[in-house]
Amino acid sequence: MQLTTLFKDESAVSPVIGVILMVAITVILAAVIGTFVLGLGDQVGDTSPQASFSFDFDNDVSDTDTDAQLVITHESGTSISADRLTVSVDGTGVAADTTDDYSFSDDFPTTVGAGSSATVVKNATGDAVWDGESIRVVWTSESGSNSATLHSQTAPQ
Repeated sequence: MQLTTLFKDESAVSPVIGVILMVAITVILAAVIGTFVLGLGDQVGDTSPQASFSFDFDNDVSDTDTDAQLVITHESGTSISADRLTVSVDGTGVAADTTDDYSFSDDFPTTVGAGSSATVVKNATGDAVWDGESIRVVWTSESGSNSATLHSQTAPQ
């Protein structure tokens, strides 16, 4: 076999296959770069956790010094950082400090896992009880761009 015939043999690779490979590589690179340029790459890790909560309403306000209480318990699922969770009553967030209408008597621990609970107190006097309020446990992503309601329930009337 002669060395010159090896350099002149053009039957090894079809030019069409080369063009197809170049187009495929270009499309893949454009998709990856476009994802990060549009900011979609930041949201990949912002999926909401899967967690189950239970609400236990206590309307025993027979004594005027007793406020209606709601115990929120993390039943099962993903452990969640407490600073990612908020509780809202009729669309108003309930903070750990006392507000006019609601307060936390016990705040969630740093990490909310199965068995963790917090108590929301309805600062009421007399016959004011939990009566049809909409309560939600809301998770917000670390970046603040995503949020999800993990559990919602309407207080019994």
